[in-house]
Amino acid sequence: MTPRERYVKTLLFEEIDKVPFSPGGPRESTLKRWKEEGLPENVNWFEYICEKIGIKIEKPTTEVVGIHYSFSMNPPFEEKIIEKKEGHLIVQTQKGEIVEVDERYDFSYLRSAKDFVTRKWHKFPVENEIDWQDMKKRYNPDESERIDPEIDKKAEILKKRDWTLGISFAGPFWQLRDWCGFENLCIFMAIKEDFVYEMVFFWKDFVSKILKKLTSKIQFDFAVINEDMAYKEKSMISPTMIRKYLMPCWSEWSNILKKSGCEVIMVDSDGYIGEIIPIWIESGVNCTTPVEIAAGNDLVEFRKKFGKNMAYIGGIDKRKIAKGGEILKKEMDRIIPFLFKDGGYIPSCDHGVPPDISLQSFIEYCKYLAKYTGWI
Repeated sequence: MTPRERYVKTLLFEEIDKVPFSPGGPRESTLKRWKEEGLPENVNWFEYICEKIGIKIEKPTTEVVGIHYSFSMNPPFEEKIIEKKEGHLIVQTQKGEIVEVDERYDFSYLRSAKDFVTRKWHKFPVENEIDWQDMKKRYNPDESERIDPEIDKKAEILKKRDWTLGISFAGPFWQLRDWCGFENLCIFMAIKEDFVYEMVFFWKDFVSKILKKLTSKIQFDFAVINEDMAYKEKSMISPTMIRKYLMPCWSEWSNILKKSGCEVIMVDSDGYIGEIIPIWIESGVNCTTPVEIAAGNDLVEFRKKFGKNMAYIGGIDKRKIAKGGEILKKEMDRIIPFLFKDGGYIPSCDHGVPPDISLQSFIEYCKYLAKYTGWI
C-alpha cells in the first residue's frame, strides 16, 4: 500500500495495512532543547527519531513536485517597526495588524508558526466599512500569480504520484478575525449582521473561485480549512452564529472539493470542538485535527457519539507525552485501540510539540506509537 493510499483510506474508515506514523512536529524552541539533549546538528529530526526506534521511512517512488497557489492578500502591508519599548517591539505585520511582541522575535515569527510566540494586538486593518472597501482590493482571485503557471505540466506528473497532496486555506472565522480582530468580529456578528455577511460571502466566493481553478486540474487527497474557533470547553461563538455565518462557506467548499475527487475535508481548530462537530458533519467535513485534550475533548466519547461521520488526527495529550512512562501508556491504551476498531484515526500529538517534552520522552512516545500503528 502506498503512503497516499494508506493516508486516505485510514481517514475514510477503509481497510489498510497499517496506520500512518505521524507523531507531530516540534517547534523551534523544542528543537533547541532536543539539540542540547543530543539531537545532532544538521540532522532531520524525523529521520533521527525513526532510526532510533527502528522504523524504515517510506520515501516516494514517484516524482515529487510542489504546486504554488495563494489565498493571501496582494499586495501585503509593509512590515515595519513602529516603536521599541522595554524589550518589546510594536510592529505592523504583512496582514496590516499592529501587534506587540518580545524583541527577540523578528517578522518571520509573525508570518508562520515557527514557535510559540505570545503577542498583544493593538489594532486591526478592518475596523469599519470604509476599511473593508480598501481591504477587498487586495483579494483579486483572477490574478495570474495566484495559480502555479506550470499547473498543466505538473498536473500530469501528479496523476502518477504515490505520496499525499493536500491544500489548505483559511476558513471564514479565521479570515475575518485576521481582518477585524476577535473582539471586533464578535461585536460585528451581534450588531452588524449585513457587514459580516458581506465579508463572509466575499471570502466564500474568493476561495471558491481559486478552488475551482485548482481542482479542475488536480485531484487533492485532502483539504485543510484553518478555523481556530474554540476555547477550553466552549466554542468562541454560538452554534447558532456558526450555522448562520460559517456553515455556508464550509458547505460550498466541501462540495467543490468532493466533486473533484478530494474525499477528506478537514477542519483544523484548537480548543473544545464537541459542540461544533455536528455542524461540520452537516457541512461535508469528515475529519478534524488536532483535538486538544486539555481543552476538554475526549476522542472516545466523540467516537461513541459521532461514529464514522468524523475522523481524527491528533488527540494524544502533550502533557502526558511530557510525563511519559505508565501515565502516557495508560492514556494511549485507552484511546488508540478503541478508535482503531473502526478506523478513521491517525494518532498524533494534540498540537505542536512543546519544549517541555524532552527528546527522550518524545522517543519513548514515538516507540509506543510505532507499535500501536503497526510499524514495529
